[in-house]
Amino acid sequence: MADTQQVGRRTKHPYVTQKKEVCGGKPVILGTRIKVEQIVVEYERLGWSPDDIIQAHPHLTLAQIHDALSYYYENAAEINAAISDGESFASQLRASRAKSITDGGVCLR
Repeated sequence: MADTQQVGRRTKHPYVTQKKEVCGGKPVILGTRIKVEQIVVEYERLGWSPDDIIQAHPHLTLAQIHDALSYYYENAAEINAAISDGESFASQLRASRAKSITDGGVCLR
């Protein structure tokens, strides 16, 4: 039988913080500027294991990685929207760069 007291209760995430002056208020791993969305991309989209992520970011701990992923699973819509916004921005930059190259490489702005 499920514990009815757990329904609607939020998990505490000791390794994730949000401050508007750090990375625009996006959730980051405490004491770093590594965004939760970066960890999610590496784990979900690149298929990296938590150990792979630690190899790429040796200053992080396994507990921090798992807490970031736990935060993501509780806030997937928010984090997925941030990832999508980043992808849209990157696409716009690529399109702008391609246009600049086809216009002779001269940027008039």
